[in-house]
Amino acid sequence: MEFIDLHAQYMKLKEQIDSEIQNVIKTTHFISGEKVRQLENELKTYVGTKYCLTCGNGTDALTLALRALGVKTGDAVFVSNFTYFASAEVIALEHATPVFVDVDFTFNMDPNSLELAIKAVNEEGVLNPKAIIVVDLFGQPANYGIIRKIAKKYNLKIIEDGAQGFGGSIGNKKACSFGDISTTSFFPVKPLGCYGDGGAVFTNDKKYYDLMRSLAVHGKGEDKYINVRIGYNSRLDTIQAAILLPKLKAFISYELDARNRIASNYSSKLKESFIVPMILSGFTSSWAQYTLLAKNEEERSAIIQRLKDRGIPTMIYYKKPMHLEPVFLNVKQYVSLKNSELFMHCAFSIPMHPYLDDETQNMIIDSLLGKGGASF
Repeated sequence: MEFIDLHAQYMKLKEQIDSEIQNVIKTTHFISGEKVRQLENELKTYVGTKYCLTCGNGTDALTLALRALGVKTGDAVFVSNFTYFASAEVIALEHATPVFVDVDFTFNMDPNSLELAIKAVNEEGVLNPKAIIVVDLFGQPANYGIIRKIAKKYNLKIIEDGAQGFGGSIGNKKACSFGDISTTSFFPVKPLGCYGDGGAVFTNDKKYYDLMRSLAVHGKGEDKYINVRIGYNSRLDTIQAAILLPKLKAFISYELDARNRIASNYSSKLKESFIVPMILSGFTSSWAQYTLLAKNEEERSAIIQRLKDRGIPTMIYYKKPMHLEPVFLNVKQYVSLKNSELFMHCAFSIPMHPYLDDETQNMIIDSLLGKGGASF
């Protein structure tokens, strides 16, 4: 059994994907070809922003956003503490200071913790609060209605890290449209993934878009051989764009619905035995992961071993919250991060992808509930 079955997806889309790849090879437009422009247009139409720029990967997307906002030494950037390392790594790479914010039981940034952290930084008077990197963890957008009010109150810009959130929504508004600049990743196991690295940034601000477009290609001006700033080499390969086009169509047409049906089935049958994912009213998740909470670390270990014995893979996201990563141990902690520390010991994820059949789902559910063998 695969945790995320990319092979099943490929077999479903094989004809379209193979054709798109062959077309790129025939045209020999391997960098910044027509397929890249087509993908950017389709992405911005789906997300609902004025501009979309594809780039080399999701980490580059965050870096481009920080550069566009002018984040620098002495700035504080508030970031979710329970997430993948890249969300804070990019802050340090700009020589700014990450300020870790706790999460709530949606696994997303806790607005109360955010405001406490902002106040603490302001009262200390050492760092200049500049921006917030808000992560849409496991597929559900964060609570932007409240977070936007806090950002406005303290004059902070929002970067939406939608690496896992692409396809999620709040009402009729799509993930990757909630930030002043929003980003996503096309790493293969993301809700929309390519066959290598890839990423994108979204914005409604032409100034940000033009700056990021320059930064992504060595700081180019009107001509790529006239360089007006120091930039990066961060472009999406045309073949990856060609792969993403049929995958985006499938994602919109039926994969997102399938993910939500599977998640609903999981939750309805597991809610009496586990803390199942909390989806806020009016919110939709793209279910990058389906993450449960066990009672404690001992129970989690027993469950994981039980599933492993039955050939069912699991993953722990994340083994350490950001403030406990070795490289960040000396970064000052401004607020309590108790939920992050709780989830480190209790959270685990089970297989989630649009091609999970009913039989496989039932086997996973029965194993979690201790059916068909000794209970944990």
